[in-house]
Amino acid sequence: MKRREFMLALGASSMWPQMSRAQTMPVIGFIGITSSDEWKNYVVAFHEGLKEAGFAEGRNVAMQYRWADGRYDRLKAMATDLVGRKVDIIVAIAPPAALAAKAATQAIPIVFFMGSDPVKYGLVASLNRPGGNLTGVSILSNAISARRLQLLRQVVPDTATNALLVNPTNQNAEPDTKEMQLAAETMKQPLIVVKASTEAEIDGVFVDFPQQRVGALLINPDPFLLSHADRIAALALRYRVATIFHAHEAVIAGGLMSYGASFTDAHRQAGLYSGRILKGEKPADLPVLQPTKFETAVNLKTAKALGIIVPPTLLALADEVIE
Repeated sequence: MKRREFMLALGASSMWPQMSRAQTMPVIGFIGITSSDEWKNYVVAFHEGLKEAGFAEGRNVAMQYRWADGRYDRLKAMATDLVGRKVDIIVAIAPPAALAAKAATQAIPIVFFMGSDPVKYGLVASLNRPGGNLTGVSILSNAISARRLQLLRQVVPDTATNALLVNPTNQNAEPDTKEMQLAAETMKQPLIVVKASTEAEIDGVFVDFPQQRVGALLINPDPFLLSHADRIAALALRYRVATIFHAHEAVIAGGLMSYGASFTDAHRQAGLYSGRILKGEKPADLPVLQPTKFETAVNLKTAKALGIIVPPTLLALADEVIE
């Protein structure tokens, strides 16, 4: 054998172990509703959970990311693509992604993160015993929507009309709207529902607020709306509307208030569950995780700009106050 042929053969043989590792490395397919940039902090938290389970991207697990950029109609094709690539796990962010993943496969394990009850969507048989190929984390954001209305009314008790902003392309819009309307009726508070699934529609919902005498806005849990929290907060400030979100990140972006469980910790838990499944545990045997603590955040800078005085009792209870 000539020297050149020998060196090529030697080089090829030295690559065999690396090729073998790459071929056997498990792959996680990650379906995100927004863009990678808008969800990057939560992806970091997801990887922290994976690390707790002993996995690191590029070392012993590979990732296939799919981002819908707010286009929920893309989710079906994304899920089908990941199934076709025979990934080992699919991570689905929010109900629309989880439903698309479930429709695409009954064999590949699916780990979801959502703010709604997965039982209502038929994703799992029960929270304690999922029973199929899905499990994950549900922070039940919609189940505490009435509490958000109560908190908002403490801050702006004299508002003529409250508004609820929902994304109509999210399956949680209809059930969440009914729940909030019931809460508003119980509290004898006027409530109108406004819808937005694009940036232009977000801008449009505020135009009629002065005529409708809207002074308080509740933003329904939705990845697209959360990713545009800064836009919503800026418009709310322009139109003199108090806001409450479900995640404190929105308060950091300029929203007035938030009440809900930690998105960051929930994504870490989803990463941990993914790692446990890679080690051999079955989704059917892993109970859907739920939060045990809900946090309140208040942005005093925004309150001052709106001319709102936050009650001292509420500030005393807040877990995070931005000044």
